[in-house]
Amino acid sequence: MTTSLTPYRSRLHPAKAGFRRLLHAEWTKFRTVRVWPIVLAVASVVIVVICQLSASGSTTSGDREIVLGPDGTVVVDSFRFAHRPLTGDGTVTVRVASLRSADGKAVEPWAKAGVMVKSSLKEGSAYAAVLTTPGHGVRMQWNFTHDRAGSGDGSRWLRLTRKGDHLTGYDSEDGRTWSRIGDVRLPGLPRTVQAGAFAGTPAHNVVHRAFGGTSETYGGGEVTATYDHLTLDGTSAARRWASTDVGGPRPNGPAPENGRPGATAVSPAGTYTLTGHGDIAPDENRPDMVQMSFQGVFVGVLFMVALGALFVTAEYKRGMIRTTFTATPARLKVLAAKTTVIAAVTFTAGLVATAVGFTLAQRQLRANGFRPPEFPDLSVLDDPALRAVAGSAVLLSLVAVLALAVGVALRSTAGALATVVVLVILPQILSFAFPLPAAQWLLRVTPAAAFAVQQGLPRYPQVEHNCLPESGCYPLSPGPGLAVLAAYAAAALLLAARRLRRRDA
Repeated sequence: MTTSLTPYRSRLHPAKAGFRRLLHAEWTKFRTVRVWPIVLAVASVVIVVICQLSASGSTTSGDREIVLGPDGTVVVDSFRFAHRPLTGDGTVTVRVASLRSADGKAVEPWAKAGVMVKSSLKEGSAYAAVLTTPGHGVRMQWNFTHDRAGSGDGSRWLRLTRKGDHLTGYDSEDGRTWSRIGDVRLPGLPRTVQAGAFAGTPAHNVVHRAFGGTSETYGGGEVTATYDHLTLDGTSAARRWASTDVGGPRPNGPAPENGRPGATAVSPAGTYTLTGHGDIAPDENRPDMVQMSFQGVFVGVLFMVALGALFVTAEYKRGMIRTTFTATPARLKVLAAKTTVIAAVTFTAGLVATAVGFTLAQRQLRANGFRPPEFPDLSVLDDPALRAVAGSAVLLSLVAVLALAVGVALRSTAGALATVVVLVILPQILSFAFPLPAAQWLLRVTPAAAFAVQQGLPRYPQVEHNCLPESGCYPLSPGPGLAVLAAYAAAALLLAARRLRRRDA
């Protein structure tokens, strides 16, 4: 009599069961080869120590006069203002006849002339403005950090209407047909405000770069704006226009809260001329306190490159990879398991190291004078610190994955290390010496772009800014910069998968 036995079948999906087994096997390899956890631990300690040491070497006197905008942003608020008080609702209109340099130099692209409603003459007070610029057409700007484009470059007629705490901007090419630019709300706007025409220009900035050094030259610069048809409709306690240098020269200390009177009063009729200097914008000429707290990540990258490469090339060197592929013929699953494990362990260690390093560095920086209100008091859970900490951990993880993929493709520890270091580290070094356009291009197209994730200062498009690599500035914003590294890692993994399928172990 023959008895037929039914074979046992697992209730788990074979693919899922197999991949979990592979993950466990690769994790076991990682933790049982003692040198790898030691390298990971040393990398974490080095990141923390260098973050702390770098912060301890950075100091500031803290005696710089700063101006805070309505939202607490450090701003520049300096311009010539022809103004009258406006009580309640009203409209200010002007035609900008010309805008030219007052000192013979080229007019800055962000030189400004137009109409403004400002809470008071105090620097940093709330405002809305409609203005024309030589390089960026007509704009509506408010409260320093906000900017919106107008309808066209040729508009010279500008209008700003107040209704309560709402300000609506318009522009026109002929003074008859008006195009609405936008409506903004300025909470807490007092009943009586200052309304009128203004002129100002940012400083002229020239950067000279050569191998071995960089120099920046700032020129004060002045701009002269000529107006006509300057009108104020509404209730005003003054019949004549007053001229004030808001945030003007301070020969004997801070400017008074009501501004500094201009040398020449504006004529009550006919053509009006204002000559002004200074800017109305966020102040970007200050250190990035967030980025200063992550200097250890640059060195930590070297450890992650070595760890990612050795995690696979050590098996090739000892011939153990044949055993792995014999046990699991599905080579792409092995690659996926190795990638998952190395990504997980490096991200976890990197997250802990960068969080601790940032916290200690911030404490040291505050002790060295980097304190509010100019520098925010950030914890690791505050934005942009949280984004920079998590992004730095992702950066370290992606670098390890890139090294692993290159190691699979080349099957050489030295080749993988050299390739990834050239891609990630060398562009950083070369960018300090190359001409600025070449340096910025290099930091856009190589994995070094990912270090942009550590930037903590926002960049505003309405502010002309020289992005210098030696100042910690990257041409890409944090998200796109990290995406460049992710694209390199993905491409390397695809190449590694192809090589795995086409070559013997």
